[in-house]
Amino acid sequence: MHILVIAQLFPPDMGGGSTRAYNVVKGLSSLGYKITVITAFPHYPTGKIPKEYRRKLLIVERGERLSVFRTWVPPLASRGFIRRLVLFTSFSISSLFALPFVGRIDAAWAANPNIFSLFPALFYGRLKGCPVVQNVDDLWPEQVYDLGMLKSPLLRRLAEYVSKFTYTVSAAITPISPAYVNVIVNKYEINPEKLHVVPAGVDLDKFATQRNNTERKERDGDFKVLYIGALSPNYDFDQVLKAAKLLCRNSRIKFVIQGGGELADALKSKVKKVGLRNVEVVNRIVSREEVARILGEADALLLPLNSVGSIEMGISSKLYEYQAAGKPILCCSSGQPGRYVSETKSGIVVQPGDYESLAKSILYLRENHGVAEKLGECGRRYVESNLSIEKIGLKMKKLFEAITVKSAYEYSI
Repeated sequence: MHILVIAQLFPPDMGGGSTRAYNVVKGLSSLGYKITVITAFPHYPTGKIPKEYRRKLLIVERGERLSVFRTWVPPLASRGFIRRLVLFTSFSISSLFALPFVGRIDAAWAANPNIFSLFPALFYGRLKGCPVVQNVDDLWPEQVYDLGMLKSPLLRRLAEYVSKFTYTVSAAITPISPAYVNVIVNKYEINPEKLHVVPAGVDLDKFATQRNNTERKERDGDFKVLYIGALSPNYDFDQVLKAAKLLCRNSRIKFVIQGGGELADALKSKVKKVGLRNVEVVNRIVSREEVARILGEADALLLPLNSVGSIEMGISSKLYEYQAAGKPILCCSSGQPGRYVSETKSGIVVQPGDYESLAKSILYLRENHGVAEKLGECGRRYVESNLSIEKIGLKMKKLFEAITVKSAYEYSI
């Protein structure tokens, strides 16, 4: 079976959307599927496009089972509603540049960005006579509302109309979180049989369990609390900084916030202004392999979500990578991520904004190594049993087989 994947974000780009698309592609490839990916030139989140892609419209990378078509997008940082909209729209158009090179396909999967990737997928699906599946990494436009980016009542009605249209015309929908299902079914009146929850999964070979770095421990004795990922408004770093301030007298506890995004400069300035010597902000984006190594050197891993609506309904792929690293998680959440961490017994959950409880939880893990180790082991066991790339690939395989059979039957009658 040949599957077309439309994904603006795909490695080497970082972020949850890129990771999810890669995991599904790798999972399906391991099961013998042929995959064609149409993606944008590497650009996320900084907008810095590598030299080898500049002044080109399309670059083709072919393999035995995987072909990747990379298409033009403007060199814009993924920051603010307007710039994001320009990037999304540009990719929706440029993804059609690969049309002459894409042969027969059995199904198309609109991986990311939400809504926008579906339109080129529908175009390919109509021309190739195949069903289209829509992925839902984040609820849109609900997340845009939550971040205060779309306030006009008229534009909100238009956005919701477009969302309902895309959900309606898709042969199937793959939300990453069970919490999304009720919104899509009830708000947009979509048949629940079309929805198939498929988590992002994790590459267990890449994100392997690592014991704490013994040489580092003997050298400085630090207890390292780490956040690594997007430095975006989805996360409440103020809660982390306030907890760090409470713990600043404990010289053995260090905080590291690493990644790239629109909040990077503001975070650095705030840390410097407050004089938090126990906090390091590293504005650097690294490969997945490097992320795995950095996770292995930490003692506890932070997921400081803000408490805004739809953001608390999703489950970041970062959470699965944290679990795969075998380290305890400090999850600031009142929603689905917090419930997930509690149910899998892989960390400690505190309420968003409650920096005092966060500080106490860090101290508790620092002073109870056995508890921290057990939490990490529980998380690793859970993803091994449920969320490997192979298991995610199998879920998608069953879905594609079902919708292609249904599509062939409907066409025959």
